[in-house]
Amino acid sequence: MLALRCSCFFWDEPGKGGQGLPVSHAYRELTVPWTRLSLALLVACSSTALEARDYAYSDAHLHYVDFFQESAGMDKLLKAMTENRIEHVMISGIPVAKKWHEDEPKRPRYYAGDDADAYWYSATDVIVAAAVNKLTPAQRRHFHPFLSGFNPNDKNSDAHIQRMLDLNPGLWQGIGEVFTRHDDLTALTSGDTPRANNEAMTRIYHLAAENDLPVMLHSNITSKRERNPLYLAEVEEPLRNHPHTRFIWAHAGTSKEIHRHQVQMDFLLPTLSRLLESYPNLYVDLSWSMLTPYLLDEAGKPRPEWVALVERFPERFMLGSDVVGRFNKLGKEMHRFDPFLDALPEAVARKVARDNFLAVLPKSNQDDGAP
Repeated sequence: MLALRCSCFFWDEPGKGGQGLPVSHAYRELTVPWTRLSLALLVACSSTALEARDYAYSDAHLHYVDFFQESAGMDKLLKAMTENRIEHVMISGIPVAKKWHEDEPKRPRYYAGDDADAYWYSATDVIVAAAVNKLTPAQRRHFHPFLSGFNPNDKNSDAHIQRMLDLNPGLWQGIGEVFTRHDDLTALTSGDTPRANNEAMTRIYHLAAENDLPVMLHSNITSKRERNPLYLAEVEEPLRNHPHTRFIWAHAGTSKEIHRHQVQMDFLLPTLSRLLESYPNLYVDLSWSMLTPYLLDEAGKPRPEWVALVERFPERFMLGSDVVGRFNKLGKEMHRFDPFLDALPEAVARKVARDNFLAVLPKSNQDDGAP
């Protein structure tokens, strides 16, 4: 009999205190007869240990508050980052606030909780700025605030953004997430339907280019039922007309609500491939609705065609959790990408996991040497 001690990649068990996530550098002592089986096991364990990757992450899409402008707080966010090797986060507010209507007996828990409307809420940026400004200088280097509290239908919004930039010089490192076409939230938000190519947003794109700020757009590529890229022109027009503005397309125009009706949009992959080829100012946030059914199949295996697309454009994709005001699942959301990252060449995987988001930030921030 021989005791084999293998350094392998094991998994904790969902429902038994774990989250079904890989646990690296775990050790198990296995007592087995010295046979071909034990030798094979030893080789397998060694091989797995060599192939296992540990990633450091940048979360390119995180909301510090929820749709009621409430947050679990910075201490819990810092704890989640430390425990999950999330070295950098894009931190933003939520540009709308959900109303608790007089006629509703119970306070809603989400914007879709009832039929009451939502309204544009500028103070969300004040909340984010106050939280970030309380951090130590060393902590602050890991946070990259994006400004979102403005009405994208208002041609005064560029002036408001400039005021916010002047009030906190050097704080804001991007604009967004800008809500334009956003499922049922579009219908619930007071006022006109925002479009990514309207005049108000055009003024904002010019301002973003002047200040070297990337813009994160939420703009659905289609409606719930149309099986074609119905709203694509609303995104493509700004990409074409503003080559000096860097655009991060949140979820590549997808959403869970669209998937409830269409499951998967067959036109997304060729459309995205064409856009990335045509517009070097386009970057893609893979958060939320992109992991399934696109990056991973029903069995949780990486889809080869999406692996090939990311390999073809290795500097244009980034990861995000899209958590909203609560951070207890932040690590789980980021680690869900690991199977897809493992299918990429290691150098590309590390760019997607961490570096690509940092590269899209203002040059002044990169010159400061983000850790």
